[in-house]
Amino acid sequence: MGYMIVPLQACRERMAEAAQWFSSKWGIPLEAYIESMEDSLRTQSGVPQWYLAMDAGQIIGGIGVIENDFHKRRDLAPNLCAIYVEEPYRMQGIASALMDTACAGLRQHGIEKAYLITTHTQFYERCGFTFYGMIEEDDGSPVRMYMRDC
Repeated sequence: MGYMIVPLQACRERMAEAAQWFSSKWGIPLEAYIESMEDSLRTQSGVPQWYLAMDAGQIIGGIGVIENDFHKRRDLAPNLCAIYVEEPYRMQGIASALMDTACAGLRQHGIEKAYLITTHTQFYERCGFTFYGMIEEDDGSPVRMYMRDC
């Protein structure tokens, strides 16, 4: 294991770089990541939070914890989001370690469940998530919701 997972709070100086990295992976406007990351640096509640997987000073993966990941079920919160691992680092347990780290952070704040929306069903089931049900995205499209005990 040559990588380490760090909360954004431990490397605040990397916030702009991290926001750009996430934005480039998901096509969500940079400003949305900056706003959420700035909120994460001020919060005491555990949400939002951002974590980076780093190898030799480079971002190789990341995950966010937000209240809602663009769906209509505001009661199903918090949501893990923007989970991404660079191609050469996949299949090494990094995504799973990112999710475990995010859940551990939630547990420290008394939050017992995490949710996520995805089309990658088998992967998340292997990572301990169970299918919650179909829900609607903000645009009305159906999407699969998963949950996991933290």
